[in-house]
Amino acid sequence: MTVTVRPATAQDRALIEGLMQFYVYDFSELEPAGSDRFDVDGAGRFEAYPLDPYWRDEGHWPLLIEVGGKPAGFALVNRESHRGAAGDRHMGEFFVARKFRKGGVGTEALRQVFAMHPGVWEIAIAERNAAAKGFWPRAIRACGGRDVVCHQGDGVHWTGPICTFRIG
Repeated sequence: MTVTVRPATAQDRALIEGLMQFYVYDFSELEPAGSDRFDVDGAGRFEAYPLDPYWRDEGHWPLLIEVGGKPAGFALVNRESHRGAAGDRHMGEFFVARKFRKGGVGTEALRQVFAMHPGVWEIAIAERNAAAKGFWPRAIRACGGRDVVCHQGDGVHWTGPICTFRIG
């Protein structure tokens, strides 16, 4: 399987919006019973993710992940820290379709994302997301992350670990 990460174009926006529905669906299972978060609307869709900055604002990079030339996920990179800390890059969202998980696609995609955007990174991991809490530390090390420090979010701005590290 050939994994490719490339900058998303305006023509890819609808594709990322569609993939975002699966991403939000995956997150919906982390919500406790009775929660109003991640409910679907009358058309069976989750609330639209605010993607406009990724096509409009400087410091936002939408990236498409492909496997064998077919869409397999996305990465949304920005400069918006969850800790208010200085840094070059923040992983806003990262998604690999279930079909491609546990086979190294996510780590290879991440390696390519980091190669495109070296520097100081921050990745915030949702406390309830056990799979992500396992994936991110392993993938950061596999991709050559240095000076890794993980802090616990303050529970207001973020609940869960926030890892900072250097790439390149």
